[in-house]
Amino acid sequence: MPYRVLALDLDGTLTNSDKVITPRTRQALLDAADAGTTIVLASGRPTVGIQPLAEELELASRGGCILSYNGGKIIDCKTGETLVQYAFPADLIPKVCLFAKYWNVVPLTYDQNGIVTEEPDNPYVLEEARINRIPVNRVEDLAAHVTYPINKLLLVGDPVDMPHVEELMQQEFAGRLSIYRSAPFFIETMPLGVEKSASLALLLQRLGLRPADLMACGDGWNDEPMIRFAGMGVAMANAVPAVKAVADFVTADNDHDGVGIAVEKFILGREVTL
Repeated sequence: MPYRVLALDLDGTLTNSDKVITPRTRQALLDAADAGTTIVLASGRPTVGIQPLAEELELASRGGCILSYNGGKIIDCKTGETLVQYAFPADLIPKVCLFAKYWNVVPLTYDQNGIVTEEPDNPYVLEEARINRIPVNRVEDLAAHVTYPINKLLLVGDPVDMPHVEELMQQEFAGRLSIYRSAPFFIETMPLGVEKSASLALLLQRLGLRPADLMACGDGWNDEPMIRFAGMGVAMANAVPAVKAVADFVTADNDHDGVGIAVEKFILGREVTL
């Protein structure tokens, strides 16, 4: 089998516009797992927001992993073991929250009950809650509230403003944090060096495999390193231009079985047409 590990971004990639896996794609993934491919659900979502999709794909019984927080954590679905984990620097939490307030974007993070933020009615906070199907809990002061380890802070705001905010944040926290946009209205902030490809490299090392054994599918800016890193990098037809530019193959979009088509072609060896 040419690709022993399959890493899949979720929103805009594995799931369609209704945030569900299409039947053709689900069947292709079940067939790939039965053939011995380790499926890794690789997302900026928190672990709790990925778990329902892992259950739908039966990763606990068939084998597979959840890569959450954009690489901040990897869990083996079969054993429950945490394979990779990075904690957000505690001293930078108040600094990021202050930066967010100054530039009029909203910071949020997660606890065992869902999202925690100072602005629960913000439309982009509510979008993160909808995507993950988790509740939003209001706190008075986010930086003061977070006295427990977290894996990331997410900044949400108007898509018109976010490119400029990201650029400023890259300057402000250079050498201290990893920062990526995962959607036009989301900026992911993680511990320095944390992103999907870095965590996948550690996973491959644990499995005794190489990047050449990895196929990865994605659509967003935060997927670009993963697509570059994989032996077979697959961009969705709906991917941002930067991802398409580095991909080995561009498949159909997420509403037309793009992941399923790529899996059939490159892992299951079936004849497919776009």
